[in-house]
Amino acid sequence: MTVARSALLFLLAALLEIGGAWLVWQGVREHRGWGWIGAGMVALGAYGFVATLQPDSHFGRVLAAYGGVFVAGSLAWGVLVDGFRPTRYDVLGALVCLAGVGVIMYGPRR
Repeated sequence: MTVARSALLFLLAALLEIGGAWLVWQGVREHRGWGWIGAGMVALGAYGFVATLQPDSHFGRVLAAYGGVFVAGSLAWGVLVDGFRPTRYDVLGALVCLAGVGVIMYGPRR
């Protein structure tokens, strides 16, 4: 159950961080205003909190592994929200990153 909980926390963190950054991007680059920027800042702050809920107590390990989730999640966000079409190399790179997440977070420990 710990792996499932950890994976769900990574997904929630990705939604908050990527969504928050997207909201700030929309507020600034697309001139949607301070409301969008503020909502993005709240989401980014919530992301920081969610990361602390990971069962592993090592900040460096959690954030390093989350980097792989962020890469894959950012590409998925682009596909779902912005109409981005990834190349096969984008997809391959994301899969490599997710494999790294598995090794870093869920590999055997001494």
